[in-house]
This record gives sequence, structure tokens and C-alpha cells, in this order.
Amino acid sequence: MQKVVFDEPYEFVPPYRGRFWSWAVGRYLPRLLRNRFGITSWKCHGLDHLRESLDAGHGIILCPNHTRLSDPLMSGAITTGAKCHAFAMASWHVFKQNWLAAFVCHRVGGFSVYREGLDRKALDTAIGIVATAERPLIIFPEGGISAANDRLMSLMEGTSFVARAAAKKRSKAHPESKVVIHPVAFRYEHRANPQACLSPVVARLERHLFWQTQEQLPLIDRVERIRRALQSTREVQWLGHAKAGDVEQRIADLTNLILQTYEAEWLGKTRTGDVIARVKDLRTAILADMVTNKVDAAAKQRRWRQLTDLYYAQSMSLHPKGYLDPNIDPDRLNHRLFETVERLEEELTDNVTLYNDLHVDIRIGEAIDIDPSARRSRGSDPLMVTLRTRMLELLGIEDQWPPVPVTDC
Repeated sequence: MQKVVFDEPYEFVPPYRGRFWSWAVGRYLPRLLRNRFGITSWKCHGLDHLRESLDAGHGIILCPNHTRLSDPLMSGAITTGAKCHAFAMASWHVFKQNWLAAFVCHRVGGFSVYREGLDRKALDTAIGIVATAERPLIIFPEGGISAANDRLMSLMEGTSFVARAAAKKRSKAHPESKVVIHPVAFRYEHRANPQACLSPVVARLERHLFWQTQEQLPLIDRVERIRRALQSTREVQWLGHAKAGDVEQRIADLTNLILQTYEAEWLGKTRTGDVIARVKDLRTAILADMVTNKVDAAAKQRRWRQLTDLYYAQSMSLHPKGYLDPNIDPDRLNHRLFETVERLEEELTDNVTLYNDLHVDIRIGEAIDIDPSARRSRGSDPLMVTLRTRMLELLGIEDQWPPVPVTDC
């Protein structure tokens, strides 16, 4: 399990405003991306849209989809191409995992945001950066990693709050200028042969499950068997037995059971809908007394077990229904096979194999103007609907897995 939550008081990490490290990392970006993430090439489309906003002196928010851990560093391809520097909102856990990642993230413009609570300092900092047009601000509006090229998760509405608040400030100080959002799409492509690359990894996972390797089966069947096996072990833990039937429906059912069990205890009512938002609310409730040392050792251990269950529930939700449909375009299916094996490998071993074959298409969309006088209406936010639509267009996908609002049962 990756360490993404901490039971200690949050300390805001402010942005580093120097430019040397941002410039230096930009120069070594190809080597960093290859060595750390296996990215060997990329192509950036739509840089002229960003340059127009920079030349006009607008306050700028860049909103990319969040497919992989490499996305924040991949954003350097945009700033290098546009010859600008940027700030980025980064989850606090990034600054807690190891000193090198924290150092690089901070020096290239990252500042922390606390996902398990309201972070006024982060919001005020973000609003100030955009309102003064100090640098473009990068916000990943999904609030988590989708682990899938062909899926855009729900967009968190903090993006529209920052954009509107900054637009109001900027309209007063600089009425000739404005605040804009540029949607951004990162689309990855594995260019290696999946059979040659994935078969050894799948064999290791089969041995990890104490199986004989299954080379006699098609690769997609081997991957599906591993996914079913992993799901069965989780059902045995929670239900005492493995279920039969469609594995994707079983994943959805168990995810909902875990979340509703803890929602009843911590929130006083069960809910349905978007998994990421529900996990965030539960983490906030469970961690509240832990970070202030108001619970004893036994209670803390119990809460850590619950947080671990939530981590795995969120991991399960990253297996979209129908993602390995054998009838889809073969090239797209090949990449989805890579993505699925990477997810399974991380869930089983906490590691992901590098193939050194990734190409990234980066697409920057036209500016979405922010009306400083607009207020969010009841129901869906028109700004976030527009942003989502533009991001889907840039990704070249339909909204096959639309966001489901969180509702009380």
C-alpha cells in the first residue's frame, strides 16, 4: 500500500518562487522522465493557446487529467515548450514520502494542499497566484489518479472556486485582463509489444499467487484470472467467502459495502456515488482525532485498518467496467492491457515495471474565460461541465464512466 495519509498535524508547504531549479529540471526533463517513468518521447499540441494567454497577461489555470504519477513532471514539457515557469498544487503526502521527491516538487513550483480537510492557506495561495498572474497554476481537477487513459473521473469543484475568486480579484486590480482556464489532456501510449513485455510480469504475478504460470492461455485471459483471484481474496476477507459472477459487478458491490460500512459509523448515514469523494470524506472524519493525538494506541490501530480498507476500496474502483472489452480497437486494447497489468502489479507488490516505451501526446485546449461576476448556481456547476466537456474532447473519449454525484441513502 502506498503511503498517502499521515496521522500527524498538517503543515502547509508554501511555493518556492525561485526559478533556477525549475529551469534546471527542464533541461534534464527527458532523462528524468525516461529513468523514472519509462517515457521516451512526447509531442505537445496547442502551445499557441497558452502563449496567447501568457502574452495577454491573463491569470492562467492549467487543468490536466491525472492518469499517472508522471503527470506533474510531464507538465514540465508544457512550461518548457511555452518558455514559462508554473506553480502547482500537490497533495501533502508528496512532500512526506521521501526527501528527494519533496525537494524536487517544491523547487519546481509545487506547494501543498491538504486533501483530508479544508486548506485555507493553499486556497488563498492559489487564488493569489492566479489573481496576480504571477505564473500559470497547475491544478489536477480529478483529485486523484485515474490510472486509465480512457477514463476521466469526477472533477473536484475547488477548481471553479479558485478560478472565480481569482477572477473577481483580478477584475478589480486589472480590469483590462482576465482569468482563464486551459484544459489539458495527457494521453499515454505504450509502443512495445504487449505479449513480449507483459508475459514475464504476468508470470511473476501468477507465481506471487502461488500458481503455476499459465503461458498456454491468451494474455488477456491470464490478466482476467489474476484480477478475479485478487477480488476473491478481498471478498474472503470481508465476506468470509468468494462470490461468483461478473468480476466487475463484484468489485462495485464490495467497494460499496466497504464504504457504506464505514460511512454508517463515521458519517452517520450511508451514501452512493463517486468513490473518490466518499473516500476523501471518510479519511477526513477518521483522521481528525488521530492528528491531534486524541485516541489511544488501540483505537489508532483500528483506524489505520479502516484507512487501509479505504485505500483498497479506492484501488478497486480504478478497474472500470468493460475496460478490457476484446472488441475495441486493438491498439487501444493493447494500452489498456498495459494499464491493467500495472494496476494489478502495484496492488499486489507496490511496484510497477518500467518498459521504456511510453510516448505522450499533450494537448492544450483553448482558453475558457472566467466571468468574475458569475456565481455558482444550484446543481451542477456550468464551469465544471464546460471544463469536463473540453477535457473529454482533447482526450478523444466519450464520457463512458460519467461522474455520479454522492448521495445519501
